[in-house]
Amino acid sequence: MGAERRGWVVWGLVFSLVPILYLHVVSAGQLDPVSDVISDYVFVDNGTGLLAATSLSLAAVSALLAVNLRGVSRSAQWLIGVWSAGLTVSTIFPTDPAGAPTSVSGYVHRYAGAAMFVALPAAGLLIARTFPALLGIAITASVSSAAFLVSHVSFGGFEARGLTERVLFASLYGLLFAVAALQVRRTS
Repeated sequence: MGAERRGWVVWGLVFSLVPILYLHVVSAGQLDPVSDVISDYVFVDNGTGLLAATSLSLAAVSALLAVNLRGVSRSAQWLIGVWSAGLTVSTIFPTDPAGAPTSVSGYVHRYAGAAMFVALPAAGLLIARTFPALLGIAITASVSSAAFLVSHVSFGGFEARGLTERVLFASLYGLLFAVAALQVRRTS
């Protein structure tokens, strides 16, 4: 793929950030960013559509990024595909409200989330084997992923799922931007 298409990946990543950043601002006071996860934005006004815009655009641009990795790592391409599919599935099957019994949709959402939050950091580590400059961000994403998964266990009533997920998403976006920028530089 040409450099122009690779540049679209960067712009797609920027676009996918706009709705979620907007949700963070307009829902201040409604959700606790330390304890409430990003999926809970479906419960604020216009949250379902805005969160879907972020998730689905991120899934699409990630799939394009995976295609652009042809010749680098088939395993990384596959793992980014799992990430993209997980984003899509978790959008189609929303989470349950806090305190509500877990529905089938809630279970599907959780397992899709677990798969995607493991797959992208693993892909980053594989890509870093070819491009060592990405190792730091790939390790950060991997550690953030482990922290988020561990945060689902309550420690003396302290809940930090929201905070660890936001740190994880920041590191995942950092990883995606780094891979996209590397691809653009490779073809320039």
